[in-house]
Amino acid sequence: MKPRLVLASASPRRLALLRQIGIVPDEIVPAEVDERPQRRELPRELAGRLAAAKARAVAERLPDSFVLGADTVVARGRRVLPKTADAAEARVCLGLLSGCRHRVHGGVAVIAPGGRSVARLVVTAVTFKRLSAEEIDRYIAAGEWRDKAGAYAIQGLAAAFVRAINGSYSNVVGLPLCETAAVLDGLGYRPDVMDATDGD
Repeated sequence: MKPRLVLASASPRRLALLRQIGIVPDEIVPAEVDERPQRRELPRELAGRLAAAKARAVAERLPDSFVLGADTVVARGRRVLPKTADAAEARVCLGLLSGCRHRVHGGVAVIAPGGRSVARLVVTAVTFKRLSAEEIDRYIAAGEWRDKAGAYAIQGLAAAFVRAINGSYSNVVGLPLCETAAVLDGLGYRPDVMDATDGD
């Protein structure tokens, strides 16, 4: 029997990204972990720790499956920008990103049946143009910032804010695909060949 792949995340973006490269999880089991940074924890350390914690929490319940955990942390320097819950918080984040370069830290952790695990950390540098008050107001009004790390979605309206990107684009969306595929392959997971248009 082909081993099952479980995605330890409820993110529709991660699911769509995996499907883009022909990988469809057999099950989605969101991991309940405390995502708050620890004292003096660097953004890259936070992304790696949370990805591993999510994978571990689900693998304990489903030890015979491949379990994929992931986390995305947007940071300006050492400051972790939150998944914004309200417009005021989103406005602060966009103000911090305006005219500056920031980093998106993507943590990926996979636990295979039997307990073997591999983790990767990917960092992408993103530079925003200087945003006018009107541009920020329009973006806030559009509502795309809701529950997004750093208050933006690069695959949406915020694409107009990006002057430069250095590194993995898919990492900024929510999952570094090249590294994720390599980890799964290295652990022995072989997805079924599928047509990317299936189900559309």
